Amino acid sequence: MSLHAAAASSVDASGTSARVDTLYRPGGVVDVRATLRPLQRGSGDPAFRVVGADTWLALRTPSGPASVLVRRAGSSSIAVSAWGSGAPWAVEHAPDLLGRGDDWSSLDVSGHPFLADARHRQPGLRLLRTNTVVAMLVPAIMEQKVTSRQAWRAWRYLLRRFGTPAPGPAPSDMFVPPDAATWSRIPSWEWHRAGIEPGRSATVMRAMRVAPALERTLTLGRGGPVVSERLQSVPGIGKWTAAETAQRAHGDPDAPSVGDFHVPALVGWALTGGPVDDDGMLELLEPWRGHRERVVRLIGGSGFRKPAFGPRITIQDHRFH
Repeated sequence: MSLHAAAASSVDASGTSARVDTLYRPGGVVDVRATLRPLQRGSGDPAFRVVGADTWLALRTPSGPASVLVRRAGSSSIAVSAWGSGAPWAVEHAPDLLGRGDDWSSLDVSGHPFLADARHRQPGLRLLRTNTVVAMLVPAIMEQKVTSRQAWRAWRYLLRRFGTPAPGPAPSDMFVPPDAATWSRIPSWEWHRAGIEPGRSATVMRAMRVAPALERTLTLGRGGPVVSERLQSVPGIGKWTAAETAQRAHGDPDAPSVGDFHVPALVGWALTGGPVDDDGMLELLEPWRGHRERVVRLIGGSGFRKPAFGPRITIQDHRFH
């Protein structure tokens, strides 16, 4: 796999970088839409937009805001264009975003017909790595304890209220999420208007105070127990939130979302034909330890749906799980 060595940039009249382009050749098939899908927080996400064959991202990078356009460029390449002060960083890390370093070669699902078929039909699925911890952690905290619809409504409100308009020619009404300093300055009444109760907003505030230390967990590789422990060192962040963050920020292939309302039942129905709890899910996934999140993603992307009449599962408080 290779990243085109000479990323081209254009300069606007003020002398600032207006656009950075690159061509990524992954050396194999990559399903761009499926790989980037975990970044989307609902159909109205102001930081994620699909327009035809184009995928637009509004990213908060360590160098500032960036709008990123990702599209196929022939059968073996992916074109990435970016605008804003964070554009060079976004282009440099675009291969990680598209699954570079995510090695599925040792995952053997041949002994399970459902998984073997799911893998066969999803050869381009990759686990992304954003290399941005805070940007992945804050929405995960928002999704604790509530339905996705409630969390996504709060996400939309706060991004439009405190985010940065996406630079360049990004689709209208796209916003780059706030940085750590801005998240930490959001007043309590705005969290209330967004539908975020004091417990979750306080967790965000505690995390923002140690944001640099959380970002340094990226140096530890693609997740793992140490990363999970360091994320959970912030009161209010438990196993579920740490897993949801590491899946996206670090590209962790072995961090299934323990404590999730839907995932254990989905895994249980797909693999055994019946629902299971967290312990049952982990038991089912144990043969693929090291790849457990990959297996969950295969199931999720397969189109399989658990029966609507399945037993109800009690919503768990992710702040403590």
